[in-house]
Amino acid sequence: MAEEDVVPKTFRALVESADRKFARVRDLPSYGRAQGQHYFQKVFKAYMRLWKYQQEHRAELVKAGLNRWEIGEIAGRIGQLYFGQYMRTSEARFLVEAYIFYEAILKRRYFEGCGVKDLRVRFKELRFYARFLLVSLILNRTEMVKVVVEKLRALIDDCKANFRETNFKEWKLVEQEILRFINIDTTFTIPSSRPFRYCAMLNCHPNSVPYVARFHAKKVLKFRDAILMSYHRNEVKFAELTLDVYRMLQCLEWEPSGSFYQKHPAEPKENGVAVDYSGASGLIDMNLAADMTDPALPPNPRKAILYRPSLTHLIAVMATICEELPPESIMLVYLSASGTPGQINTSHVETSGGSRRTRKSMLTSHSSLEQNCSATESHINGVKGPSDYYNDYLWLGPKGNGGSSNLYPGDIIPFTRRPLFLIIDSDSSHAFKVLHGAERGEKAALLLSPLRPTFKGPSSADITQNGSQFTLFLTAPLLAFCQMVGFSLSDSDMEVLNSAESILSTAFSKWEVILCKSPSLDLVWAQVLSDPFLRRLIVRFIFCRAVLSAIWPPEGSDQYLPLCIPQLPNSLSPKSDVVQSCVSQLADHLKVSNYFHFEDS
Repeated sequence: MAEEDVVPKTFRALVESADRKFARVRDLPSYGRAQGQHYFQKVFKAYMRLWKYQQEHRAELVKAGLNRWEIGEIAGRIGQLYFGQYMRTSEARFLVEAYIFYEAILKRRYFEGCGVKDLRVRFKELRFYARFLLVSLILNRTEMVKVVVEKLRALIDDCKANFRETNFKEWKLVEQEILRFINIDTTFTIPSSRPFRYCAMLNCHPNSVPYVARFHAKKVLKFRDAILMSYHRNEVKFAELTLDVYRMLQCLEWEPSGSFYQKHPAEPKENGVAVDYSGASGLIDMNLAADMTDPALPPNPRKAILYRPSLTHLIAVMATICEELPPESIMLVYLSASGTPGQINTSHVETSGGSRRTRKSMLTSHSSLEQNCSATESHINGVKGPSDYYNDYLWLGPKGNGGSSNLYPGDIIPFTRRPLFLIIDSDSSHAFKVLHGAERGEKAALLLSPLRPTFKGPSSADITQNGSQFTLFLTAPLLAFCQMVGFSLSDSDMEVLNSAESILSTAFSKWEVILCKSPSLDLVWAQVLSDPFLRRLIVRFIFCRAVLSAIWPPEGSDQYLPLCIPQLPNSLSPKSDVVQSCVSQLADHLKVSNYFHFEDS
């Protein structure tokens, strides 16, 4: 074999070996603690060897006909591997590594200039943009998302013009999906808003820190694993990430404090001169992630993200995670779905303020929801029978799929052998009250959404347009409050927004102290109060319940209020001074008090 043939043949052999290994891990499930770790290490090692080889022999490979898009494809595979590991482990460093490789592909224009007639390469470039968009979305790199969206749009238009015989309808839908997503996501619509992720500087309240640090229940559980699932027709999504799951995903992660997250994308420079990456350079700084992550932060809880799972798949995932849950740990399960096939949530419209009598006449019930309520109330004053666990349900499935897609409260009971923190966001959420007292080993913590959302205007009420109101309260309470009353936030409202956040922060700090000092705090809540993510969900639930209680008259408001089971202390009820004063102060600050009624203390 001629010496000049050795390098390209070795390179091709390394490519084929790496691709075979990649195929073995690409479709591995993203849940479970032991899934794919051995295979991932092998395939990662194969691609690192391949990447290093093409760097060391770039000149010979280019001379032998190596295309720049082939280098981009290798880098893209490495980025894909990193992102897959992030989805399996929730470790931020893997997400950052994926971003580094994808950004390098974009800036070095590996896929550009490959010739408009090569449809196969164009499809590779389209898939690269779609993957990069997903990584940038989760990292909240808003400026980069806008850049990549424009690149994707231009490429789709170019492909439609040059390959008229090929249908690019699916890619046009991808473009429409991402545009719809960023038009609704508050990261884009309100650039000054706080991050969804847990920020130690913003979410760790100094006044309550000593009480939380000293708090110790008879039993303390660690939050290690979560399942996040949303299943609604026509809900806002990008790829397989729905808006509600996207919000909850970020809510259960730490916000790194590194400068990486504050910087706007900039062209790299050397000695003040912009670097041109269109040449043959293949260097990607794979150690850069060390400067972009915060080693002082605890690990993120693992999250299994399920997009439109079948009922059996959801149960299989719950069983796997339950089986692998470490001792003294709790599993969070977030389920957002309709209670009837194809139902889309809408709310009654409160068109104006006015007297309490006027609002009372406007806030009327709907017969379908009255039926929903009555069906779930049957067990309250009597003994629960087997049928109570299989009346109402969450609906997971295509139209006309029947009972095989119904998730009943009784289906959850087997998993209560382990500690469970259950969040149900649905128009039939209250049906899951029957789980209380039916547990098989550990009492479950339940946060149940209202059966109907509450909005001032009709445009915000559709879950297919704006996501769930209850989920927004749990992940971005101030934004949920403003959306509910129709208060518009923009960059010009920075001072107003900061003052409103300060009101909430002060209130949440007081509520955390009350929770820590309360002698009547149920063990279910006490054993998770030390966890910052779960504690934040609890205080935000208290706020959500208080806001909705203040906007609705007491009579006939049950379907518009969320529930927590077991009950939280009465000292934090919606009518307590310390809770009601927060809602009143916030309403006064935003000048929307006419939408609320507050009882005189």
